[in-house]
Amino acid sequence: MNDTTTLPPLPDRLSIDPRCPFHNEAAFERDVVIKLNDKEYVNVEEYCISEGWIKIPSGKALDRKGHPMLIKLKGKVEAFHK
Repeated sequence: MNDTTTLPPLPDRLSIDPRCPFHNEAAFERDVVIKLNDKEYVNVEEYCISEGWIKIPSGKALDRKGHPMLIKLKGKVEAFHK
């Protein structure tokens, strides 16, 4: 299978939450891989490359609306399509 189509570059900031203004459905047509300090994370909820942070769920904790509690990790962020 030879895929010659070029994918648009990923935005500087992206969120998987459709309620967030940084949500972009077109960016999720293919799998997105996020690396923080050369370690891959599979459960990233939101990231920002220019500010150098990602947000991931904090265990099983939920907020009062039933959404996962997020923690922010800082470092060198890389985002690319798989």
